[in-house]
Amino acid sequence: MNRKSKLTAMIKSYFRWPVWLSLLLVAMDISIYFIDKRAAVMMSIYVFVYIVIAIVLYRSKRVTIFGEIVRFAAEYGQVQKQLLKELSLPYAVLDIDGHLLWGNDEFIDVIVNERAARRSIMNIFPEITKDNLPHVDKDTVLHVEYQNRNYRLVLRRTIAKSFNEGEDEYDVDYEMSNLDNSLIALYMYDETEITSYIKENQEQRMVVGLLYIDNYEEALESIDEVRRSLLIALVDRKINKYMQSMDAIVKKLEKDKYIFMFKYKYLNQLQNNKFSLLEEVRGVNIGNDMAVTLSMGLGVNADTYTIGYDYARAAIDLALGRGGDQAVVKEGEKLLYYGGKSMQVEKNTRVKARVKAHALKELVEAKDKVVIMGHSIGDVDSFGAAIGIYRVAKTLNKRAHIIINQVTSSVRPLMDRFLDNPEYESDMILTSDQAMEVVDNNTLLVIVDVNRPNYTECIEVLSLTKTIVILDHHRQTGEAVENAVLSYIEPYASSTCEMVAEILQYIGEGLRLKQAEADAMYAGIMIDTNNFLSKTGVRTFEAAAFLKRSGADVTKIRKAFRCDMMDYKVQAESVSNVEVFLDYYAITECIGHGVESPTIIGAKVANELLNITNVKASFVLTEFKGKIYISARSIDELNVQVVMEKLGGGGHMTIAGAQLTDCTMEEAINLVKETLKRMQQEGEL
Repeated sequence: MNRKSKLTAMIKSYFRWPVWLSLLLVAMDISIYFIDKRAAVMMSIYVFVYIVIAIVLYRSKRVTIFGEIVRFAAEYGQVQKQLLKELSLPYAVLDIDGHLLWGNDEFIDVIVNERAARRSIMNIFPEITKDNLPHVDKDTVLHVEYQNRNYRLVLRRTIAKSFNEGEDEYDVDYEMSNLDNSLIALYMYDETEITSYIKENQEQRMVVGLLYIDNYEEALESIDEVRRSLLIALVDRKINKYMQSMDAIVKKLEKDKYIFMFKYKYLNQLQNNKFSLLEEVRGVNIGNDMAVTLSMGLGVNADTYTIGYDYARAAIDLALGRGGDQAVVKEGEKLLYYGGKSMQVEKNTRVKARVKAHALKELVEAKDKVVIMGHSIGDVDSFGAAIGIYRVAKTLNKRAHIIINQVTSSVRPLMDRFLDNPEYESDMILTSDQAMEVVDNNTLLVIVDVNRPNYTECIEVLSLTKTIVILDHHRQTGEAVENAVLSYIEPYASSTCEMVAEILQYIGEGLRLKQAEADAMYAGIMIDTNNFLSKTGVRTFEAAAFLKRSGADVTKIRKAFRCDMMDYKVQAESVSNVEVFLDYYAITECIGHGVESPTIIGAKVANELLNITNVKASFVLTEFKGKIYISARSIDELNVQVVMEKLGGGGHMTIAGAQLTDCTMEEAINLVKETLKRMQQEGEL
């Protein structure tokens, strides 16, 4: 009403201007009388005529002009309404609860069911909810699919004040207090065409992949010479046929290495069949004792072909580092794993161990001191491997330190033989705080039995030196230590102590292990192989034989591993409370209150549960210092490492673990169950 009043007063004022101007002419006429009376008389006549004409026109034409203005406004409003009604852009007005109040012809044609929309627009577009209806100062933008078309919906709230009062100033307090008087404008933009172009462009992007045969030489050696060419031909045919199914280009680089390229649109097909080529090639059997396994690395969504190839190389390195027989898809920092269900093949040759030993020796000789650390809450394998590297450093006349923050009950009997021992320096064992004062750019940092930075004893020291060596037998994950100058990660190895024992044999320089050192390393192999029952190969026993020749005393080791009565009772209680989930998976909680190292007991319980008939895998959860530790074990029927990776952990096919935070024991157990159930439904178990 205010706006209409202002408009009327302006029009009336405009029509009064001739009258006001006549006053100016009268004044001018009076001024002329003082100059020339005859001219003034003449001027008076014209002024009088002007005033009469102005008054007559004002009085006689005012109604007509106002009528014309009203008719014009009415016609203009009708035109505006018609234009909005016939606008090609679907447009609608909703109330604040989402009920359709009005929609133009295009909008009604699109939604078809106007009656349902008047009940609630959410009946037409379920993506619109009460929670995402727009606020005063912010539009809501949604992308929806409706009637096989893609639309971008823009919802904008408008306060009724802007219709009624027409003021330009934005009064937040007024609008916040009058939200109930607001309306919601809905705009629909059809983006089907541009979406299809974006999708087509994405599907045409090139994916680069590398494919390696993991055990080419070993598989050929396991078959008669006359059949070897046939085995190679069959594997070649499987690979080429699989690539043809997705219109891929494949090129053989070496006898056991391939590069292939295909369109991104086929990636979904590969992921849905979980890279069935792995199973197909593994199933090739013409009398070969050893199944052929493949590793695949794919680089996805790279900005350039070069970066895509680099992604593929990083992915294949990760697949091989995790033991092979799997596919890894790398998309930027995102990694996806497929396969990895078969046991890793032990390499009979020690060439790699010799090469790594010589490289390690050169690095030790080039630095003033060596600092060794394992994973947090270190176990026997971690400690034994650290002792082996310590002996390498001392043999090469370098200062050496081992970082250990917390000593578990299993490690303490072995460590006590080094503490207060005149044969070893008093600063042999350091805490994290002490190590940070020691490590500098002239320090070699050796990480053993772990390859994830967040799991190390002291992550801070990683940034204090540029020379880092990694020795580990756990499968790699996407999280890795950056800029390691030497990385020796072999998932087929039974333990890190086994790997270090092989390295020691190539160091030379008269290296001699002392009995306590040999005992620590032998104990590491025993624990990680469950007394040589799990993951043992020819090289495992060769390493054990080397340590035995170096003075390892099995009797002392066995005595060191004995547990006290309280620990044994906790183990017995954990076994008695076991729950068998999905008929094959033993799950239990290890309540370690009152014991020194409950996580160690949890690992022992997990091993013990595998002795039960029909148990394919065991999962023991232990709460310790605000975290829940999961020990997962299997014999050969389930890859527990894949299960633990889904919970943020990792490990081996038969020995793995994970750490959970910010959850209760009940929630952790349910999480393990849900993971197993989901994997079973997806066919991953």
